[in-house]
Amino acid sequence: MMTRTIKAVLMVFLTMALLVGCNQINTTKELIQTVATQNTNQVAEATAINKTKKSEATSNNQQVTEPAKVEPNGELKVHYIDVGQGASQIIIGESGKTILIDAGNNDKASDVVDYLKKQGISKIDILLGTHPDADHVGGLDAVIDNFEIGKIYMPKVQANTKTFEDVLMAIQRKGLKISTAKAGLTLDWESDVKVEMIAPVGEHSDTNEMSAVIHLTYGETSFLFTGDAELESEQEMIRSKADLKSDVLMVGHHGSNSSTTQAFLNAVQPSYAVIQVGKDNKYGHPTTEVLKRLNDKGIRVYRNDEQGDIIFTTNGKDINVSHSKRDSVAGKGGSSEVTSTPSSVAKQTEAQQQHKVVYNNCTEVRAVGRAPLYKGDPGYNTKLDRDKDGVACE
Repeated sequence: MMTRTIKAVLMVFLTMALLVGCNQINTTKELIQTVATQNTNQVAEATAINKTKKSEATSNNQQVTEPAKVEPNGELKVHYIDVGQGASQIIIGESGKTILIDAGNNDKASDVVDYLKKQGISKIDILLGTHPDADHVGGLDAVIDNFEIGKIYMPKVQANTKTFEDVLMAIQRKGLKISTAKAGLTLDWESDVKVEMIAPVGEHSDTNEMSAVIHLTYGETSFLFTGDAELESEQEMIRSKADLKSDVLMVGHHGSNSSTTQAFLNAVQPSYAVIQVGKDNKYGHPTTEVLKRLNDKGIRVYRNDEQGDIIFTTNGKDINVSHSKRDSVAGKGGSSEVTSTPSSVAKQTEAQQQHKVVYNNCTEVRAVGRAPLYKGDPGYNTKLDRDKDGVACE
């Protein structure tokens, strides 16, 4: 009897416990569902609020960070230094900040250093080695040794040469670092100057095709520095939809016919062209094909082998050109200056294309005060250039 009674009591107790447990389980499930629903609603509300805040923040940031257009308030100078069969350009901003692009061959290193010092330069804010060829980076180690250096850019390509090794050693000695030069970079320089790197776009085994290319805009004027970029790089730049239009084009690869293709020239639409080339060089630079393309478009051509150091000065609207040898326009000795606006040069170019200037002989050239004529000048003709040196009626 006692056993049966105990069993009955136990059964009742277990039943009550199970009922209580089930109620607790059901209650717990309901709480979880309620919390989940509340959390879902809270997350949805928070997401909506965050989206609104982000939208407002974006709008506010756009209003706050959108830079106002800065009008040029000084002069920018671009020097195409005569380094013979090589290339080197120094850009000096209105506040005195500098960009040095290349430094010629090894034998021109001291010339580049002396030239920079004569300009009163003590620091190179941005140093760019366009590619590791000796005629472009040969003098960079001397520049690094003699000046304070800010940031260094070089493309991701190397050369197994003593010249390139010397540059790397000079960088290492000063504890400097190299930033990779590639398309898509905007360089931090003068506040009112836009400096964009538009090549190399892809990767190439050819060092020329890996050349770093810079497009610089100052006010209404613009410059394009091309290194030794050739056909493939030019095509990539065109396809990239980068802003190529420039008033002044540094002709690629010293005027080789592997560069400055017609398509690229049509995209750039320059009023001026500068060819960095050495006199009587063994490569035949600049080629007749490139000179013809430039001449056919009425582009005013300047060359280091004919005009020495070439300096472009702009206030953001007008462009002034001077150089250390005889004036290719007026034919006077010493340094010379030619001032014009890109729009006026464009009008002159259009007029030249519509009405080609033709001289029958040098007597006519001298009679109108145009002697001597250089390649690229209106009216220049190889028939008037007896010694075929690029200067007619000298």
